[in-house]
Amino acid sequence: QGQLVESGGGSVQTGGSLSLSCAASGRAFIPYAMGWFRQAPGKEREFVAAVTLNGGSKFYADSVKGRFSISSDDAKKTVYLQMSSLIPEDAAVYYCAVSLTPFYRGTHDQTADYDRWGQGTQVNVSA
Repeated sequence: QGQLVESGGGSVQTGGSLSLSCAASGRAFIPYAMGWFRQAPGKEREFVAAVTLNGGSKFYADSVKGRFSISSDDAKKTVYLQMSSLIPEDAAVYYCAVSLTPFYRGTHDQTADYDRWGQGTQVNVSA
């Protein structure tokens, strides 16, 4: 079946940096793309960034462009999110997401574009 194992997160002050990682385990678990969403209390889950494996196309939400960087290790089926210049608005539970197929819907920033989800990891940013 496979699963996603997230690590990283934590607490940081405004302007600080944090990194997240997510590894897809399971021999038959072959992601097409991996990405991150986040959800703050009382808000909907929103897209943060994504990367296609074996191609390396990267996508970012406007709110994180220039501050966050997504990368992947295709052999390890692992995606990384380097977050810098963090602001309180970035505080949320961050969820790793995997798409097992190409983005046939023509979008990459909708929860429906992804098939598997991690358990979430908390990111706190204090003012």
